[in-house]
Amino acid sequence: MSDKYAVIGNPVEHSLSPRIHAEFARATGEDIAYGRILAPRDGFRDEVLAFRGSGGRGLNVTLPFKHEAWRLAGVRSGFARAAGAVNTLSFEREGVVGHNTDGIGLVRDLTHNLGAEVRGRRVLLMGAGGASYGVMEPLLREQPETVVVANRTLEKAVELARHFEALQSCARRGFAARAYGALAGMQFDILINATSAGLEGAMPALRGEVFAPGALAYDMVYARRTPFLDFARERGARVSDGIGMLVEQAAESFLIWRGVRPQTTPVIAVLRAA
Repeated sequence: MSDKYAVIGNPVEHSLSPRIHAEFARATGEDIAYGRILAPRDGFRDEVLAFRGSGGRGLNVTLPFKHEAWRLAGVRSGFARAAGAVNTLSFEREGVVGHNTDGIGLVRDLTHNLGAEVRGRRVLLMGAGGASYGVMEPLLREQPETVVVANRTLEKAVELARHFEALQSCARRGFAARAYGALAGMQFDILINATSAGLEGAMPALRGEVFAPGALAYDMVYARRTPFLDFARERGARVSDGIGMLVEQAAESFLIWRGVRPQTTPVIAVLRAA
């Protein structure tokens, strides 16, 4: 029988993960079956343990369960330790192991697929929720000149900044939290929207002058035209949605589970064409 994996979330019917992992399995010759699990909002733990009990080998975790997955994991690996959020679960002899591959996926998409150097750049990260926690440590390890976290509720941005300033490996000058109204006079080379505003046809409260010449505007929302990307494009910025991040983080999950990292460029091309 094929080894069983799945993506778990609520909602989950929109997820492209089954298609992505099917492409990975085809390319690598790995024998897996990958499905979707719609978990009740109050039933995440039970669904995970039931899947594991039925022989499941691992899960990708999507909204709204990434923080709950972190709490469920008996062992937290790599970037998951600091993120407080888990997007990949593997079932090992030592128990449920939690990983976070979101930040690796984002950085690889920026640097490898989009050719955007992060080192020495001014980065604006919008949002202070689970998505921002998941990508912050890998971003900081790329040694940008500055990272500013902007959020509608300043207190949440401050909390996120303090959380990562406490990590010795991430401590650096130029790491700050701001309300959107306090960004006046600042410009950024890479602007990353980690909020879900685009799903609702909205965008963060940005002013046009925040885009430095040649800036890259990146929205983690994928497969749709968002107001943030339109706003950035109108001001001369290069733009990208999050489809590359989605594929790259999935490839890291596949590597954790199967010990082989699939090629991502062909899969990104297939999804963009679709």
